Amino acid sequence: MSEFVSLNVDDGVGTIRLERPPMNALDAHVQRELLDACREADSRDDVAAVVVYGGERVFAAGADVKEMSAMSYQEMVLHSTLLQNFTKALAAIGKPTVSAITGFALGGGCEVALSTDVRFAAENAKLGQPEILLGIIPGAGGTQRLARLVGPAKAKDLIFTGRFVDAAEALAIGLVDQVHPADQVYDEAVAWARQFVGGPALALRAAKSAVDRGLEVDLDSGLEIERMQFSGLFATDDQAAGMQSFIDNGPGQATFSGS
Repeated sequence: MSEFVSLNVDDGVGTIRLERPPMNALDAHVQRELLDACREADSRDDVAAVVVYGGERVFAAGADVKEMSAMSYQEMVLHSTLLQNFTKALAAIGKPTVSAITGFALGGGCEVALSTDVRFAAENAKLGQPEILLGIIPGAGGTQRLARLVGPAKAKDLIFTGRFVDAAEALAIGLVDQVHPADQVYDEAVAWARQFVGGPALALRAAKSAVDRGLEVDLDSGLEIERMQFSGLFATDDQAAGMQSFIDNGPGQATFSGS
């Protein structure tokens, strides 16, 4: 039984909920629970898409500084693997994922949001990577995922200064994708996720893999990744059903089995 992280499934949408009051600080215990929840969400056939949510007041204010401040170099060498593994597990979910961000998403909390496919922010959201103010740098993927998302110059500005950005600036620089009133952001994220329920699960997984893996390599290698993923889908029932439905009924009418 998880203490601070839960996975709740409702009509095909899984919500990974962070619940460690008051600020959802991400200590090692929470990181392990989040890793387990991500792996479960990825493996469950009844989960078509995933929402990550910290509650009405705060998304996650970051890693637990008190816990980390007591660690030696040797201890951090070991802990830093966990620090990256829990965000890697979130990024590796082979289904559409969305963060519903309220309040603060700072440090490790921002890195959690960066690990989902898209980000919906409440109007009261504040995002940032303030690790530099502690004499360190982001360690759960922030230097890599932020730069890939908003470009190196904007990423360096945020990482060098440690400043927070509000929802409007986050939207303008591409750090978040939509902004909603705080009391609506979770419902909007669920609605976005729900459109994939009953969809072609293997094609969605292939599309996500092709985009994510392709960004890590040169263009020719990325095109080869795409070609292999594209060709492989012709071994699925969903490809046969989707194309036959298009021929018979036009676009958007197919019923998919996820196989």
